[in-house]
Amino acid sequence: MFNCTGGKSKTKNKPLAQTASQSGKAIYTTHCISCHALEQEEIGPKLGGVTSLLSTPELVAFIKNPNAAIEAGNKRAVNLTKRYKMIMPPFDFLKDDEIKSILSYIAEETQAHNIKPLQVNLDESGHTAERLTRPVTLSGLKIETEEFAIMPVSSEKMPRTRIANMRTSPAHDGALFVSDQRGLIYRVKGGKPGIFLDIRPLIEDYINEPGLGTGLGSFAFHPDYLENGLIYITHTEAFKGKKADYEYHDSMKVALQWVVSEWKNNDVKSETFTGKRRELIRINVPGNVHGIQDIGFVPDIKKKDKDYGLLYIGTGDGGSTIGGYPALCHDLHSLLGTIIRIDPLGKNGKNGNYGIPADNPFADRPDPKVRKEIYAYGFRNPHRMSWNMTHGKRMFSTEIGEANFEEINIIEKGGDYGWNIQEGNYGISPKDLKNVFKPEKPSSTFVKPYALYDHIDGAAISGGAVYEGDITVLKNKYLFGDIVSGRIFYTNVDKTLSDSTVRELSIIQDGKDTSLREMTGSKRVDLRIEYDVFTKNLYIMTKSDGKIRKVTAAHLHKNP
Repeated sequence: MFNCTGGKSKTKNKPLAQTASQSGKAIYTTHCISCHALEQEEIGPKLGGVTSLLSTPELVAFIKNPNAAIEAGNKRAVNLTKRYKMIMPPFDFLKDDEIKSILSYIAEETQAHNIKPLQVNLDESGHTAERLTRPVTLSGLKIETEEFAIMPVSSEKMPRTRIANMRTSPAHDGALFVSDQRGLIYRVKGGKPGIFLDIRPLIEDYINEPGLGTGLGSFAFHPDYLENGLIYITHTEAFKGKKADYEYHDSMKVALQWVVSEWKNNDVKSETFTGKRRELIRINVPGNVHGIQDIGFVPDIKKKDKDYGLLYIGTGDGGSTIGGYPALCHDLHSLLGTIIRIDPLGKNGKNGNYGIPADNPFADRPDPKVRKEIYAYGFRNPHRMSWNMTHGKRMFSTEIGEANFEEINIIEKGGDYGWNIQEGNYGISPKDLKNVFKPEKPSSTFVKPYALYDHIDGAAISGGAVYEGDITVLKNKYLFGDIVSGRIFYTNVDKTLSDSTVRELSIIQDGKDTSLREMTGSKRVDLRIEYDVFTKNLYIMTKSDGKIRKVTAAHLHKNP
């Protein structure tokens, strides 16, 4: 939450409640803690002391619409934006009383711990530094959508839904499965969702907060699901001392644990799950961000293929870098910041609950501490994975960046993607994650991003897929977008990856240009791009209104 004024407030600052309400702490824990701490800098500036700088009405207005302060040229807001390379997403869906309760909590914690407010040099010009990558260009490509489904409300707290992942039905019966991070997987048939599995009562220490990146992270059906009934799910648990398969020195806190489990359905023809689960991997993480947000099997391959039945698991750095523990990632001894590849039905992993494929890139390393599950490493937050089968099983992964770049990476076996030494094509220091620099000698060790955009064009990448369906003008385009703004982007994909230009497409509705912000009625869209690899249909999911929209047509127009 960026402070939006410099100097004295024109409005007399009224005292906030001396005792922070539990609701304020809960809302802070859900919506603020992913990016902010009270006493130190994280993704955004520290929040302790902010209530002594601004009045409650000013802070409420800023939290609902941060961009207004930037557009008004407010020096403090502009210089903070320069420092953090992004504008805080608007929280216009929160009620005034909810925001006031957050401020009450911040005020009480500030007083209790004697936190000094963040100081900003208001004499700086605040001009944005030279752009380090090509801006996104507006293309003449426009799509049309139709409403496919409205997902059930999973909480009275906003957002009403936390829909995150979509999978096609293994039975190819026209159904889709959609997860809600709060712990639900729905089966959607004919536009009507019904609960397939609710994991909340089945996991003792299940949590879907703090932050926005916890809960049910992802799920995937085994390619032989119709025969074996196996589903794989990732989730977070409160740390209660359970032994993990990846741990670190006990002088570092454990914020929570990420768990990958196998769930066996007793009846694969049933519309609801009944069965049991077993644990595969449990990982300790020092922060509440950058967890296991996506898992998947390579789609539509033959059983003789070496990749058949192998599960890819994208694991972020767990907040280790921003939390002051950079050595916990970018290390082959650590599972943090990696994409791992396991045989979920095997037994030769360290804990005996899964297998390590013999052709994994580090499987033959003599060092027993090397994590031989690792397929590629050097990631901050490999948020989404997908495969394009047209050009030889090419694997895409989107990387949510720190303060400068959002990346699309083509995943190479054994590849090192640079985090936390490199972001984009630039060097970065764990001591200052907000600024990048040109290294004296560019490293040939790191795999360069295939495509990227900066934080002038967006805040957090929402990964997608290469479209191979019947809409001609979308063919061979990797479609993705920005989570917060809801802008939808694409790159052209050919055999040689010759064009990495990021372009924006538009949405038309009833013959008029529109946007997901207009369609959802919220400035914070929470976009997800989903693709059914079997029907070749493209879907747009938005948490802010809980809707799933199907892309029905696309047209190429000449730009004026």
